[in-house]
Amino acid sequence: IRVGTFQFFAARGDTDGIRQLADHIIARHYPEIAKADRPYHALLEGVVARQAELVARWLLVGFIHGVMNTDNCAVSGETIDYGPCAFMDAFDPAQVFSSIDEQGRYAYGNQPTIAQWNVTRFAETLLPLIAEDTAAAIASAQQVLDGFGPRFTRTYTAGLRLKLGLVTEHPDDIVLGQDLLDCMARNKADFTLAFRALGDAAAGDRTAIRAVFADPADFDSWAARWQARMATEATPADARRTAMHAVNPAIIPRNHLIEAAIAAAVTVQNFAPFNRLVDALAKPFDDHPDSADLTGAPHEHEIVRATFCGT
Repeated sequence: IRVGTFQFFAARGDTDGIRQLADHIIARHYPEIAKADRPYHALLEGVVARQAELVARWLLVGFIHGVMNTDNCAVSGETIDYGPCAFMDAFDPAQVFSSIDEQGRYAYGNQPTIAQWNVTRFAETLLPLIAEDTAAAIASAQQVLDGFGPRFTRTYTAGLRLKLGLVTEHPDDIVLGQDLLDCMARNKADFTLAFRALGDAAAGDRTAIRAVFADPADFDSWAARWQARMATEATPADARRTAMHAVNPAIIPRNHLIEAAIAAAVTVQNFAPFNRLVDALAKPFDDHPDSADLTGAPHEHEIVRATFCGT
């Protein structure tokens, strides 16, 4: 059930229908709030929290949904209807894949803003249930919506800190992480390969990570600050690498591999590439020494620049 489902009943002025739908969602997905003093206010809080956390996790693995309209936004907080989705290769916050997103509305870096827009539309449908007085309902809903940004930031910052191999909190960690992302964007560094190799760099081996950057010296400059920050913690190098590899996947469903699997299945009914890819993706955080062709970045002629609904 989506935000768009609620909008359908709201557009018809069917408040009873909205109430029945909300009660069903509470019973199915948010049973802990069934006996809350203000269950529909609590429902909005739950949906806002789950969407903020979901999109933060998308960004942490380089995922781009593709078409984040309200009918593709589940109030359960799950990822649905991601036909034109893709995982980034080279990091670019403005990356768009969906062939219909000509203006970049659903670009990688825009996803938090769009998610907040979606839950705002959800809040609008709940106003008659939140309070009889419209002004009071709006004030109550706005208070909840104002929590989206902080919730997203907390989840994203905590996740980024883990990706950097840091276990303690420091106010400058988000700046350190963003500076790495900026460096990756300048150097067209592969998102997945860079973070995976960062774990080896934390243990003293920078060979792989420097190879990901067009200008390795640019990475070295950032790494000096990162090294100093890691030195403030007592985590052993091998333990840090293990922890980083547990959150930075070695393999993702890369677009060119998916295209190749589809082509093999459709043209010659060969499902071996598909099955091999699925088997490897079942363990995304494991090393795959015998599957280098599944973990590497695409060659120039393999790069997929557009994806489509329905695929």
